[in-house]
Amino acid sequence: MTATVKYDEVEVGTEIPARTFPVSRLNLVMYAGASGDFNPIHWNETFAKSAFLPDVIAHGMFTMAQAGRFVTDWAGDPGAVLDYGVRFSGMVVVPNDGGANLEISGTVEEKLDGNKVVERRRQGQRPEGPDPREGDRPAGLTGTCREPRFGAPGTLCVRREISGAVLCEQVELSGYTTLRLGGPASRFVEAATEEDLLAAVRVADSAGEPLLVLGGGSNLVVGDAGFPGTVVRVATRGVERLSRASDTGVRVRVQAGEEWESFVARCVAEGLSGVECLSGIPGRIGATPIQNVGAYGQDVAETIVEVRAYDRERGETIILDHAACGFTYRNSVFKVAPDRYVVLEVTFALGDAEESQPIRYAELARTLGVEPGERVPLSAAREAVLELRRGKGMVLDPADPDTRSAGSFFTNPILDAEGLAELERRAGPGFPRYPDPSGRTKTSAAWLIEHAGFAKGHALGLARISSKHTLALTNPDGGSTADLLALARQVRDGVRAAFGVELVNEPVFVGVTL
Repeated sequence: MTATVKYDEVEVGTEIPARTFPVSRLNLVMYAGASGDFNPIHWNETFAKSAFLPDVIAHGMFTMAQAGRFVTDWAGDPGAVLDYGVRFSGMVVVPNDGGANLEISGTVEEKLDGNKVVERRRQGQRPEGPDPREGDRPAGLTGTCREPRFGAPGTLCVRREISGAVLCEQVELSGYTTLRLGGPASRFVEAATEEDLLAAVRVADSAGEPLLVLGGGSNLVVGDAGFPGTVVRVATRGVERLSRASDTGVRVRVQAGEEWESFVARCVAEGLSGVECLSGIPGRIGATPIQNVGAYGQDVAETIVEVRAYDRERGETIILDHAACGFTYRNSVFKVAPDRYVVLEVTFALGDAEESQPIRYAELARTLGVEPGERVPLSAAREAVLELRRGKGMVLDPADPDTRSAGSFFTNPILDAEGLAELERRAGPGFPRYPDPSGRTKTSAAWLIEHAGFAKGHALGLARISSKHTLALTNPDGGSTADLLALARQVRDGVRAAFGVELVNEPVFVGVTL
């Protein structure tokens, strides 16, 4: 085909005649069959309204395709269109009777070198009959984004202002992970209340759609292809002090969407001990029991007394006491069964004291100038931990590329007697070792990596080991998840070849494997 629009004949400001594209429920069913996107919000009225929508809505990619058709028909040749994107100002609601009309118009916005032009399209809906967005439409439902970063080309955003729930399509997850990596989520919901959180989970489960529950994204590696389902970002808030000091400590209940670092700072300020050595760790409360987050001689299993969670298998909210959480080193029942539980809130029992828990970690004790087992003021312990973490690039800082990581990428290996003997045979007696509660021996992943020949700053492609901390694999220069995993495999395989020890990843992998 030959383009009918000539570069020399087009001027900036040229109006492209508006066109109307009818959209019916039949169109949506046909598109679903062709694309495999069978989400009920695109065909089931009852289901769509339960997800805070006014009625069935068109697929975002379906309406985006109509915009592409509008441009190619104007140009006269599909090959003349080099690239295009769409910003949606609202939903395309498709009632059962009469369907809807999608109106698209455009303007030539800029002429580029190389016979290229930039064309801006305006897309809107003109429904047949009464406007289906009126009447039964939920109060506060709009088509605008609550956060500017949601407004990327090709993103369909819906806001329910009453509770803050946001539904979007094709949201790049790189904006929600500390690695700044990850492709698009098919659907993205931000839930500011427990009601919205549970509703979003139930909608996805009812549709048989893959679900990813997201917190701070600090312990997550998402594939470049993204996530082919619904991502629910937990944004619930609330900290409640339940009891005064007792033999079991001061109980504090915290919503899953609270930031962990803010909670630790508050505990230190209020004289509550037990989490001070976990200062500076990014992420949200709901993730801490999953990973049994720990650092500098403390982990959350020591202070968590119960977790309230939604059990997706049973379809009900349950409470798991400390024993039921199944805490072990960087592990829990929530991590063992990652698709079963959604953490809603966590209850901690904290000490009522101005002094820290006994300092166990030798490096921290040296920094504080005390002997292991001694106590220090809570604020002193917190500041020392923050100092150590900053020195290792483990406190988020936009200006420091070493902080674009998922924290420690590998867990410290725990060896049985045979594995320990093999490591001694290959490395000699000088490697770090610590007794583990399981009766086995823990060694240092950082030591193994360094002595296998991988120094700080070692790079492969656009990924590199942090220049400050051997355990952190970073994305400093706009690389990809594939780059990061290639480096991780190189390190893992190198340690295995040198010492016969298999390193295991600490972050959660989504859509990728090591």
